[in-house]
Amino acid sequence: MPLSPPHQSPHRRRRLTLVAASVACATAAAAVALGAGTASAGTLSGVLYRDPDTAVARWVAANPNDSRTPLISSRIASQPASRWLSNFNLSTVQSEVSTYVGAATGAGQVPVLTLYGIPNRDCGGASAGGAPDLNQYQTWVTNIARGLGGRTTLIMLEPDSLALLTCLSAGEITARSQALATATRTLKAAGAKVYLDAGHSAWNSAADTAGRLANAGVADADGFYTNVSNFQSTANETAFGRSVLSALSGRGINGKRQVIDTSRNGGAAGDWCGDDNTDRRIGRYPTLDTGDANIDAFLWVKPPGEADGCRYAAGSFQPDLAASLATGAPLPPTTGPTTPPTTPPTTPPTTPPTTPPTTPQPGGACGATYVTSSSWQGGFQGQVTVKAGGGAISAWSVSWTLASGQSINQVWGGVLSVNGSTATVRNAAWNGSLAPGASAEFGFIASGAAATPTLTCTA
Repeated sequence: MPLSPPHQSPHRRRRLTLVAASVACATAAAAVALGAGTASAGTLSGVLYRDPDTAVARWVAANPNDSRTPLISSRIASQPASRWLSNFNLSTVQSEVSTYVGAATGAGQVPVLTLYGIPNRDCGGASAGGAPDLNQYQTWVTNIARGLGGRTTLIMLEPDSLALLTCLSAGEITARSQALATATRTLKAAGAKVYLDAGHSAWNSAADTAGRLANAGVADADGFYTNVSNFQSTANETAFGRSVLSALSGRGINGKRQVIDTSRNGGAAGDWCGDDNTDRRIGRYPTLDTGDANIDAFLWVKPPGEADGCRYAAGSFQPDLAASLATGAPLPPTTGPTTPPTTPPTTPPTTPPTTPPTTPQPGGACGATYVTSSSWQGGFQGQVTVKAGGGAISAWSVSWTLASGQSINQVWGGVLSVNGSTATVRNAAWNGSLAPGASAEFGFIASGAAATPTLTCTA
């Protein structure tokens, strides 16, 4: 798979007190008008695609002995995030998209793409760039659609393109809206699920946002996304989304859904730029199982650890930012229980963690240790640490026998295969090479009663 160029992520500015106040009033009315979603999810289902060739995965692979690596690996590199298409290149974008979406489809997972190539993007700010003009932009979008090949893909179309219009004239705003509407129809015809830019809950009002969405063709889209590269709480974004849906309904546009970026909204408020804030944390882990009929997905649109363009170059991966975001975060949530918890477990596991003896580590071999990190009625979450012996290894696998009634539902940080009652997890593309004494982690969710397995590690 070809390497994806680093994206230039949009930066979100201005926390408008008056706008936030108007949003709060509007959301109260919207809650009455729409009611709370009661479905287990929105219109989507399945497992999101975790690309093994991301900036964070490459950093983890190249830095096995860094003290930050285990934290970044288990909390960030293990999770699916959106692939950004931000370098305007008409000749290569179709093949890039086809390769990426093909890999996701082959894995039986749902890919997410963020298109970021609209002319005059970011109003010439830290993430300036994009297509030279709207005609070439439409050609770019058409090539992307060809790369999709009818395979279901979630597309976040042009962050900032509707929330940030201050640098455009009235005629330019109309032209941009028409271009987004055309792009939406083109991508929808290729099988994509398309969502348009709705800013966030502390920016433009819900009524204003709905008007911009309507003008940009949201009637033909699947809905809108909020909070990309921002830090507003999931509760605030959910309420804001209901206000926007209510305002769209007032315009005769119904049946739309919201997507919320939760990649950096788990910490305190502060300045918009994440490069200089150490109080930010990752929010909810990415999932299509939202528990809300109005919300199709919680996504990591902005990959955690990639800079905003203040202290570091926009889109560059910075391990200190990633480690800061991941500090204190629980292990990824589960999809093992029939009704999974809506937030990662914070209470002590009903089965106390156990640490069996490490398997032998002679020469270039490896050892593995296991802990039950959480358990619930009918399922549990396990975490395995793989450690290289006295020599470097280029790949590893860990096998164990499943106890009666156990089955594995999800694995991160490795690739699972099951043969009868024997489960084997092999390294992912980014964590197989270990220096002498270095370690890697993988985790899994299983149904059945928790039990301490006897692990066999092979290098």
